[in-house]
Amino acid sequence: MTRIDLDLAHAYVPDPQRDEDYALLPLRFTFEDGGAYALLGPSGCGKTTLLNCVSGLLRPSQGTIHFDGKDVTAASPQARNIAQVFQFPVIYDTMTVGENLAFPLRNRGVPAAQVKERVGRVAEMLDLSSSLDRRASGLAADAKQKISLGRGLVRQDVSAILFDEPLTVIDPHLKWQLRRKLKEIHHEFRLTLIYVTHDQTEALTFADQVVVMSRGKAVQVGSAEALFEKPAHTFVGHFIGSPGMNFLSAAWRDGAIEVEGDASGRRYTPPLAPHIAAALQAAGTFRIGVRPEYLSLSGEGDPLAMPVRVARAQDIGTYWLVTATVAGAMANTGEGATLRARLGTEAAALNAGDAAWLAVFNRHTCYYVNEELVQ
Repeated sequence: MTRIDLDLAHAYVPDPQRDEDYALLPLRFTFEDGGAYALLGPSGCGKTTLLNCVSGLLRPSQGTIHFDGKDVTAASPQARNIAQVFQFPVIYDTMTVGENLAFPLRNRGVPAAQVKERVGRVAEMLDLSSSLDRRASGLAADAKQKISLGRGLVRQDVSAILFDEPLTVIDPHLKWQLRRKLKEIHHEFRLTLIYVTHDQTEALTFADQVVVMSRGKAVQVGSAEALFEKPAHTFVGHFIGSPGMNFLSAAWRDGAIEVEGDASGRRYTPPLAPHIAAALQAAGTFRIGVRPEYLSLSGEGDPLAMPVRVARAQDIGTYWLVTATVAGAMANTGEGATLRARLGTEAAALNAGDAAWLAVFNRHTCYYVNEELVQ
């Protein structure tokens, strides 16, 4: 496997002048040898552009790409020794499943005994052993995509294996199985894997490190835990989680926090690290971010609880999802900022229109200046 160093940018228009002209803004990043990475973000954010730059299908308009210290910016995919699995199956319908899996190895002159051993092992991993002698043309789309995955995994000498949303055509239940299989394969062989997806579940369950992308920029790189607990950017807070992070506009006033639209007139003094308090004071205005999982019901006397009015309480089965509004909650002066809370059975007594208090400020609460986390 290979260490991949990127220092690049890409624009599909000549002479880009503004950020909007770039499909991929300037990026410096390293995919470590043997790491499992996911490129996560909405459609059009630059994921596939970045993947195609790594594979050699696209030459970046600026910068360089190095494999193990060697400049491969101008090298073809073949010269880079890359295996790539695409969104839709790429196989030979006239061949059997076994012949499809063996093709990348036979094409490189691998001895027949090694081909048989490797094909058998990959087929077993992907539950294809019973289908090795079947023609691929008669198989369903999800089975064909399993063959594509196998063709990417069968070679042991590749620099990296790139996956471009490979589970799109896969049955939902099978998706879970294949994600688990890919994770097992990575742990066993320590392959360098880069996986593109817009599905946060796929990214967070597959990768050791997730690169969250937005508008051509990598806004945060981290583990699933880091992305959930400490989103570095408000976009990450919105995008990761179901539902995403709650955000409230706020201001620093005389050593305390005022929340925009809070009709109660309360000021909050949560325990803050000195450097965070200094940053919020210097900024003047900022945003408060808190996950629905970290909101809890409290009482009016709690100095860290905010008054809200319940809009809806839904029984999801394992938890209650409560939606409430902050602005004018006690005075009933209209809708404002929305908070969503994942609560236990204590929420069963709540009904639309009820007044309640939510403990917003706790050790999980995050603070953002200019959309970026203060830490």
